[in-house]
Order: sequence, then structure tokens, then C-alpha cells
Amino acid sequence: RGTRPGPTARAPTTAMPDTRVPVTVLTGYLGSGKTTLLNHILTANHGKRIAVIENEFGDVGVDDALVQQRYETSEDIFEMNNGCICCTVRGDLIRILSKLFKRRDRLDAVVIETTGLADPGPVAQTFFMDESIKEHARLDAIVTLVDAKHIEQH
Repeated sequence: RGTRPGPTARAPTTAMPDTRVPVTVLTGYLGSGKTTLLNHILTANHGKRIAVIENEFGDVGVDDALVQQRYETSEDIFEMNNGCICCTVRGDLIRILSKLFKRRDRLDAVVIETTGLADPGPVAQTFFMDESIKEHARLDAIVTLVDAKHIEQH
């Protein structure tokens, strides 16, 4: 009869904390409340340094004007007016993120608001495919907002 080996002692494992900046992609149809949520994030007294990147479809940035006019914020809000963030401005997204990460001040988080017409999948892929971005940032979440009052109509 064979004998079973006794339990082996394992060294305690301590995972290294992930120090990369967490990035949240905020998505949802037009009118779902993305700008309202961003306004709350930018004005809440949470003590966090959060960069906001918004993508606006068209020549005039409506969301950017709402945020800056209402709250007179000195925070940097980067805006991309080239349309769908998923295909035409991924290079801009990488350049903006790279610029943010070169700053001396450490960010606590980044929020990327996609236009109501964008597919968030390709935006998320940026954080897995681009080595320079992967070094400094990690995709933390994709948050989809829904207008609960009108959801059953769709």
C-alpha cells in the first residue's frame, strides 16, 4: 500500500499591488445620463484626481461646454470631436492618454466617455493591445448607462 505525502507548507503569497491608473469607459445611448454622471464625478468632494476624456460627435462639443460652463472647472477635460472613438480616433486616444501619463501629477483614475453611437469594445482593446498604454493604465470597468424611464420603449 502506498502512503500519501503529508500537507506541504506553502509560502504565503503576496500579490504586488497594481499601480497602473484605472480607466473606466462610460457608454450608453444619447440621453442616458453620461454627462450627468460625469458632472457628479467632477464636482463631488471625493479628493481624487480624475481625468475625463470625452468624445463628442460633431463640430461643437456640447458635453464639454456643459461641464466647463456649469462648474468652471480648472481640471483638464480632453475632447475628441472626430466622431466615433472606436475607429477614427484611437490614435488620438493613445496620444491623449500618453500625454496624461507623462505629467508629474499622479492620476487616481481616468474616465473615457464615448459618444452614444460608439461601440466600447475597440476602446477597451486599446488597453490590451498598445504596450505603452498597457504599461501605465489598466481597464477597470466598462459602465453602460441606461435611461430607466424609457428602456421599455426600445
